[in-house]
Amino acid sequence: MLPLEGIRVVEFSHMVMGPTCGLILADLGAEVIKVEPPGGDRTRGLTASGAGFFPALSRNKKSVTVDMVDPAQLDRLLALLDTADVLIENFRPGALEAKGLGYAALSARNPRLVHCSLKGFLAGPYERRTALDEVVQMMAGLAYMTGPPGRPLRAGAPVNDMMGGMFGAIAILAALRERDRTGRGQQVQSGLFETCAFLVSTAMMQQAVTGRAPPPMPGGRRAWGVYDVFDAADGVQVFVGVVTETQWQGFVAALGDARLHDARFAGNNARSAAREALIPLVQEILGQRTVAEIEALCEANGLPYARINAPGDLFEDPHLQSSGGLLPVTLPDGRASHVPALPVAMGGARLPLRLDLPAPGQHTAAILGEE
Repeated sequence: MLPLEGIRVVEFSHMVMGPTCGLILADLGAEVIKVEPPGGDRTRGLTASGAGFFPALSRNKKSVTVDMVDPAQLDRLLALLDTADVLIENFRPGALEAKGLGYAALSARNPRLVHCSLKGFLAGPYERRTALDEVVQMMAGLAYMTGPPGRPLRAGAPVNDMMGGMFGAIAILAALRERDRTGRGQQVQSGLFETCAFLVSTAMMQQAVTGRAPPPMPGGRRAWGVYDVFDAADGVQVFVGVVTETQWQGFVAALGDARLHDARFAGNNARSAAREALIPLVQEILGQRTVAEIEALCEANGLPYARINAPGDLFEDPHLQSSGGLLPVTLPDGRASHVPALPVAMGGARLPLRLDLPAPGQHTAAILGEE
């Protein structure tokens, strides 16, 4: 049995934030029923950077299609919601209320319902503004911290959408736990902007502690002397970090270059201050070794290291392949592929694939009945 077996979730969502929330609950064992308009959620048809949204976030879900303009179909949907434990939605404010599917109306019918709204902003002056992951990254300072000085740059993944969905799932789990005590559900919310503010909280506290605004990561002073990307002799890039004195001593001994014994490099704070001299020197030394040799050196000395991979490299990652970290999925065009599992293990096992990606309306008859 999976932890959420027996929990029924109805998901009104599209794009990333809502589907991520639903995916987490689905992988944990809930029955997640995705409600789509006739013809299917428009996310299914996105191209370019949106082409992966649906296949990444729709496993272990069932699909029903409902025309909410049709009173008979809307009645069948309301009957389904009477049996639900959780509703997830990430549409614009007021959209579901206009259909009689807001929290007040649904909780009057089903007092045990946990109603989760995933929004751009929580309550406040911004709550009716349109938000996207990129918008809140600019607003909250994440893009400022990610790009080089003067060149704000969004992160290379929809980090706030996905983490916002995760926080929504956490709130749902807490509300279900509270329902165990009270017998009643409640409305919970997760905000995209507030998620990004949480992500930059360490930078905010750095400013509070030091009295100085932190510079963007690419232009800032690192807390450690060696904490950078280097080019190996065979052209592969590799990140290497040396974050303790023990690691530094092992690193210097393994490299065997007397220049690293310079007094300027005695102690981490000194190395951090001397990075303009230290990093080119380390690059010169490491640049004479292949990436395999650098990795072996780091492994032997317990140093953090990583090749600079592209996302597609993870399809062949030996750790993910051997640990159950990749789940099989069938793409809408029939091709087989794999998608990363949730990054958790329970009882020593990864959470399994139970249902492949659903076709639009695949489960309508079974769940809502024949028209």
